[in-house]
This record gives sequence, C-alpha cells and structure tokens, in this order.
Amino acid sequence: MTQASLLRQITAFANRANPYPLYEELRKTPVLLDEEGGPYVISSYWDIESLLHDPRISSDAANLAAAGADTANGPEQTGLPPSFIRLDPPEHDRLRRIANRAFGPPHRPRRIDGMRGELHRIVTELIDGFGDARQIDLVDQFAYPFPVTVICRLLGVPREDEPRFRAWVDPIVAGLDPETQQGVDSEFVKSAQEARMQLGMYLSGLVDQRAKEPRDDLLSDLVTSQGPDGAMTMMEVLSTSVLLLIAGHETTVNLITNGMLTLLRHPDVLQRLRDDPGLSVKIVEELLRYEPPVQLVPQRTCIADIELRGVTIPKGSRIWLVLAAGNRDPERFTDPDRFDPDREDIQHLGFGSGIHSCFGAPLARLEAQIALTELARRLGNPRLDEDPPPYRQNAVLRGPRHLNISFDELRP
Repeated sequence: MTQASLLRQITAFANRANPYPLYEELRKTPVLLDEEGGPYVISSYWDIESLLHDPRISSDAANLAAAGADTANGPEQTGLPPSFIRLDPPEHDRLRRIANRAFGPPHRPRRIDGMRGELHRIVTELIDGFGDARQIDLVDQFAYPFPVTVICRLLGVPREDEPRFRAWVDPIVAGLDPETQQGVDSEFVKSAQEARMQLGMYLSGLVDQRAKEPRDDLLSDLVTSQGPDGAMTMMEVLSTSVLLLIAGHETTVNLITNGMLTLLRHPDVLQRLRDDPGLSVKIVEELLRYEPPVQLVPQRTCIADIELRGVTIPKGSRIWLVLAAGNRDPERFTDPDRFDPDREDIQHLGFGSGIHSCFGAPLARLEAQIALTELARRLGNPRLDEDPPPYRQNAVLRGPRHLNISFDELRP
C-alpha cells in the first residue's frame, strides 16, 4: 500500500464504517507526506496534541490558499467574513472572547447548565413521539432534531423556522468533506455556497430584529455585546451565528448516534447506564475518544518550518491532523481499541485542543449525557436492525446517516 493510496482509502466512502484499521496502518508512518502533492498527515496522539498548541500552525484560510488549496471558490466563499475557527490570533482571540461572553462563564455562567430542564423536556417529547412504533430511525427521529432544536432555541430562532434548517445544513456539511472539495465547480461546493448564503440572509433578518429589540438569547448578546474587546460588526455576528448553528448541532448528531451504536454493540455497558445514570459522564468521555464525531482536521498550514520525528515539514505545507487515529494511539492509551468507560485517564482529542478547542463542548457533553441516559432508560430491549449502518459521505464529520433500532416497549 503506497502512502498516497492509504490517504485515498481513509477518505474513501467504502471505508467509512470502519476506518480504524487504516488509522493503525497510518500510525506506522506518523508523519506521512502524500506522494501526489497532498498534505502532511499526522496520526500520533502526542504529535497532534503538540501541533494543536503550536503557533506555527495556522488556521487562516489565506495561508491555506498560499499552500495550494483552492479556497477562493470554496464552500465558505459567500460574501461573509471567515468565522473565528478560520482565523489566527489576534483576530481569532478577539472574536472568540466576544462570543464566549454570550455563551458561558464567567459572563453567562448559567446559560448552559440552566438549560438542563429544557433539554430533558425536548428529549422526553422526542421519545414520546415514537408512539406505538417499535422500530425507529434514531438519526431522523431523535439524534438530528434534538441538537438542532437546542441550538435554535439557544440562539433565539423562532420554533416555526426550525424545520427550515436541515435543507441548509446538509449541503453546508457536505461541502466540508475533503472528497467533495475536489474541484470548485462541483455540485457539493455550489450547493454549500448557496445554502450558506441563504442561511446568512435568514439570520441577517434576525440580527436586525435583535438590534432593535434585544431578547434573552445568544443572538441578542452577540449583537449588543460591549465588552473590553468592543462589538462585533454585523457581518461578524452573521458569520459567528452560521458557525454556531452548524457546529452547534452537527457534531452532536454524530456523538449521540455513534454513542447509541456503540452502546448497542456493548450491551453490558448499556445495562450499566440504565442502572446508573451517573455513568453517562464517563461514557460520553470515552465515546469522544473511541468514536469521535470529528475524525480529522484537514485545514491547517505551517507558517514556519517544523521538525517532527526527524522530518522537516516546510513552511507553507498543508497539514492534516487525524484526531481519531491519535485517540487510539497505543503509545497514549492502553488497549485503545477497547471501549472502556472505566478508564482512569481519558484525555482525548475528541474536542480538539489549544486555542481552537471546541467552543460548544459544555453543551455537547450535556446533550449527549441526557440523550443517551434517557434512551437507555426508556427503550426496552433495543437492538440494531443493521450493522454496520449506512454512513454519511463525510470523512471529517463521521457518523451513520441512519440508525434503525427495534425495541420491545417504550417505558414511561
């Protein structure tokens, strides 16, 4: 197997259901240069963790373009400025601090924790909605509508508009896949651009409303923030809102779906969760290591030469950080291919690390804990109808597109 063919196999849809043997092969060459002019691929835990904290690694789209990636007509080019995950300090830090004032501690210390009751209500309504059915598609009937409802309500999107988001979100997420970005004229890129533009136009109307009549929601806080970093421009508010809507639910869909799939493959752990809801905290952390919803980070660039394991990665090179490979690195974790929520040390890469660590991690953790606990408690004798299930196309945000589950009863 050549280095180039290994990278192609990792991104190929045919291997989406189980990429982990390929990651094991990848770790044999922890600093791999694609032979066809592609990126340097990093797969060991310690190297990834170090590079995520290294200021010589850039997230700025301008540096990515300079490294040879075609970003001028990519899926995010719709007139909006780049979101802060596509920027480096100091602009990244300024925008993230403003967003964080609206999202969590210390300025909004109870915004997320105060949603526990609402999260339970949404989960209960969705599970009650299964009705008399004894077979469900967990993705369509639960794992998707739950987090999209949560992020819409957190931002302040009217409930009657929530169903409109899937038509926008799906093509935007598809445009993030390295495979679909091969060619700026591809239907995936065009669809992503169009969806992102429509979503931005919709949100601009909400931003105008909140500027005139602020409410107790995240969007109003973004519009009216007057902290030490100043205020976001209206375009920055729009770009940040699009980011939060997409990132605020898509990864959580995969975390919940991958989580339930893993629990159904490990019925002993599912029974333990049913008996002890407090186990959900450790289960979710191990899931973030074992089946992370974000498998790899493909949009990084070296802005200086970097020496890594005797290899010089030249300035201007593109770098892919394969988080899921690092999460199963035997140099870091004992028996890494075993799902074990009793691990004493689960310092995973599931939410990244460094300045770009997942902004919404507290909310994603809480959503997954509540969702998996209630599914375990209320579904009687749940079982998979198909294993492996059909997966999404995306190699970056990896998760089942459908997860059909049968069960004997719906407990109150």
